[in-house]
Amino acid sequence: MLGFLNVTHSDVPFNEATSNDVTAGGQPEKEKSLPWYVEIPVIVVLTMLLVFLLQTFVGRVYVIPSQSMEPTLHGCEGCVGDRIAVDKLSYRFSDPEPGDVIVFKGTESWDTTFVSQRSANPALRAVQNLGSYVGLVAPDENDLVKRIIATGGQTVSCQEGDPGIMVDGKKVDDSYTLHPLYYPPNPATGSEECGGPYFGPITVPEDHYFMMGDNRTNSLDSRFHTGDAEQGTIPRENIRGKVQFIIYPFSRIGGVEDYDIQH
Repeated sequence: MLGFLNVTHSDVPFNEATSNDVTAGGQPEKEKSLPWYVEIPVIVVLTMLLVFLLQTFVGRVYVIPSQSMEPTLHGCEGCVGDRIAVDKLSYRFSDPEPGDVIVFKGTESWDTTFVSQRSANPALRAVQNLGSYVGLVAPDENDLVKRIIATGGQTVSCQEGDPGIMVDGKKVDDSYTLHPLYYPPNPATGSEECGGPYFGPITVPEDHYFMMGDNRTNSLDSRFHTGDAEQGTIPRENIRGKVQFIIYPFSRIGGVEDYDIQH
């Protein structure tokens, strides 16, 4: 019997046929794992890479710091501001539309009150910049959230006697705005219907957007930057994404509606 077994296995050497499956004792061979001091850094790096890709191409979470978008989005100094999920994919396949709530980078005239939160220490600043790529630190730019009121080629204004914000001669829907107004407008320079001071008419440049806050009398929006090179509008390349959801606090979880304001 032993001779038969030896002859049978002589044509199929043990090392070639079975060394990947069993040990010399006949037990399955265990796969070797990386040592912990290698495995943990690899997991951390891969996780950070995944977060970076998601933050760059899919979406990002932002915190609302002010009341300029009340009642749609809540925020104030010292309170728990809404955490919003911003979708970066929508505008890769479609154009921003009036009524959309978006996050965007302010142009030069919007940056006059912006203060960088980065450290003066070069090493610490580099760490902060790295953290911003993976969502651990806010981007070092003046990111704002407002609602699109008018798009490229449209004319927007609000003058004495107008029933509200006018785009191409028609009043836009303002049912989503804060009422009563946060501050009473000066009747010599504005009106409740305009949500503050009179402005315009302004023809929005192509691929630009006229932005306003839902808290009309407490929002430093496009109306207050009409003297700049962009007439207060925001170029498309400055748009960071479309606000889709409130994800925190839990009591306010829900979608953010993009009204058809020019129906």
